[in-house]
Amino acid sequence: LQKSLSEIFGADKYSRARKEVLTYMFSRPMQMALYFCTGILDDETLFHHYALNVPFYTHFTSPIRRYADIVVHRLLSASLGARSPFKMEKEAIQKQADHCNDRKMASKRVQELSADLFFSIFVRVRP
Repeated sequence: LQKSLSEIFGADKYSRARKEVLTYMFSRPMQMALYFCTGILDDETLFHHYALNVPFYTHFTSPIRRYADIVVHRLLSASLGARSPFKMEKEAIQKQADHCNDRKMASKRVQELSADLFFSIFVRVRP
């Protein structure tokens, strides 16, 4: 698939932009990951990462990037004994996770609209 797409994108000055927009549009239907507090969910199969095929999974990046990553870093540090226990109730953690999910969905929607706008302008100006 990647080879076929690369041939379609071409080698002109717009090829990279075409590739980024179309690749993004192809991946849009994929399910978006959600933040959740494991203490709220009883079904541990929900912790499974389908693509990696691992039963338990957590994802985080640099804690300077997103608030959700700060929370994950703090929880992991506390669970490993590297810091004092995290003093938030699981319901409060889930409330924060829900808020992070809402903001992430809003950001994704703006990103999608931006890509749609770019693509429509691109199609309009191309012969």
